[in-house]
Amino acid sequence: MNIRFYNARILTMEEEIGAPCDLKDIFEGVLYVKDSKIEYVGKEDINTDIKWDREIDCKGNLLMPGFKNAHTHTGMTAMRSYADGLPLQEWLETKIFPMEANMTGDDVKLLTKLGIMEYLTSGITACMDMYLTPYTIAEACIETGMRVVQVSGINKFGPSIEEFEDRFLKINGVNPLSTQMMGFHAEYTCDEELLKKLSDLAHKYKAPMYTHNSETKAEVEGCIERHGATPTKYLDSLGLFDFGGGGYHCVHFNDEDIKIFREKGLSVVTNPGSNTKLASGVAPITKYLENDINIAIGTDGPSSNNCLDMFREMFLVTGLAKLNDNNASAVDGLEVLKMATKNGAKAMYLNDCDVLAKDKQADIIMIDLHQPNMQPLNDIARNIVYSGSKTNVKMTMIAGKVLYEDGKYNIGVNEEDVYKEANDIITKLKSMS
Repeated sequence: MNIRFYNARILTMEEEIGAPCDLKDIFEGVLYVKDSKIEYVGKEDINTDIKWDREIDCKGNLLMPGFKNAHTHTGMTAMRSYADGLPLQEWLETKIFPMEANMTGDDVKLLTKLGIMEYLTSGITACMDMYLTPYTIAEACIETGMRVVQVSGINKFGPSIEEFEDRFLKINGVNPLSTQMMGFHAEYTCDEELLKKLSDLAHKYKAPMYTHNSETKAEVEGCIERHGATPTKYLDSLGLFDFGGGGYHCVHFNDEDIKIFREKGLSVVTNPGSNTKLASGVAPITKYLENDINIAIGTDGPSSNNCLDMFREMFLVTGLAKLNDNNASAVDGLEVLKMATKNGAKAMYLNDCDVLAKDKQADIIMIDLHQPNMQPLNDIARNIVYSGSKTNVKMTMIAGKVLYEDGKYNIGVNEEDVYKEANDIITKLKSMS
């Protein structure tokens, strides 16, 4: 569709040297979408021969790039509030893994659609998903219009290295909304033989590699006992990060870990909601910023968080950093907004989804400013981080298609049917566990 947005405030998230956090100021203007891409964004209407399928009066509300959820396990919606109050390893081994053993691909597909609905209400236009059945996850995202970058969670329990490579080749290139990246669950769930094979594949395809990294102190201590090095140093010694990639959580890093991430151009994906709930710790965000490491934000899965809300994650990133550093000026709100948008796009290699500019993908959200939590308009961008909420998401567009608007979904499913099926699935899984 060809859509014209007018009477809009626009935050492009483009850089401007010398501006606060190097971001261009918000301005009043118009934005044109042609098919899946942005055709024009500016302060004035321009002469055009485009025939509009729809013209949207933004009424002074804000258009900005959609949020990028750079680490999640979407299909874990089944286990939301199922096994709360346990530390990570006990939670995984006694509750999550046994239930996941009985999940089918169709289960994951339906539960992924439930998660997608929550993403859209939070203004999330792309997710970096690591879960069990990548083919049905891709189907769920393509059918609903969600943009997804999948990362393998291979470990010593499966899949085979041959299936890992096959998925990498078959999922990529099928649909522009769906890509597959290389990754593995974690150092502590993979033996060295498997990790060396993964390194060989990363070198074969010159591919970035992603994994859970240093989420807990116990994880780091265990790796040092096994290999005489932290997870970052050990994995890097095997050549797994020679072509980039990144780590999820990265809570317990030392200076050498930070140096490796800086020199290899790796991304840190922080997950403050999950790390808070599981008492894993607080990531040293200020140190990462000081070392020019790309920082993105993830929600983690909906059973360890438990919600898929980028607004809550943004506030926790800056709030926990201020407490951790004992410094109220630590981690400025604009830096956090960059993490949730353009930095996430960089971490996910979504280079055409980072800002609002001509020829970029039309992955756009509209923030409702006509609500008390966004007034007065002293500093709109920082206000999104400090007082914004999901209730302010008026519209979510992906690839030029409006998928969520004013509380209604346009993703080809009935929400009540999805809710019923999700409850049926968890009832079945509980009876089998």
